[in-house]
Amino acid sequence: MNVDDLPVTARGEVSEDWLDEMGHMNVMWYTHMFSRGVWGFFNLFGFSHEYMQREQAGSFALEMHVRYLSECRLGQQLTVRGRAVARTAKRIHHVHFLVKEEGSVVAAIGEMVSAHVDLRVRRQAPFSPELAENYDRLVAEHQALAWPAPVCGVMRP
Repeated sequence: MNVDDLPVTARGEVSEDWLDEMGHMNVMWYTHMFSRGVWGFFNLFGFSHEYMQREQAGSFALEMHVRYLSECRLGQQLTVRGRAVARTAKRIHHVHFLVKEEGSVVAAIGEMVSAHVDLRVRRQAPFSPELAENYDRLVAEHQALAWPAPVCGVMRP
């Protein structure tokens, strides 16, 4: 699995206030990094702040599964890389990799299902044709990688 083939969607550094009693990054900061990565990932297919304002649309997280693979320590530089998996008319399935830059070690994998939401009624709504087409193109690009997305097997968009 060569995550270097995927786009970087966020960067960060483990600071002292991110540490827990064991001296490594607390789990809430993994979620923080994945959340930052999701917004960068959304921009890859046009689901930008500008789109959300113009269309009065947004996204709600519906499901998340995290696998912790390697601890993150003080001062380590982190990147998040995102991979598109699948979609329905209203939801997307995506996977994110939290990578320690030194040695390119995958520290955690976050698998998510997100919904496209009409913020006027705060309900799920279909993606615009443009976003759907852009996301489908990203899915096809990521399916062409030499390795399958490491999904947990129970999440569906």
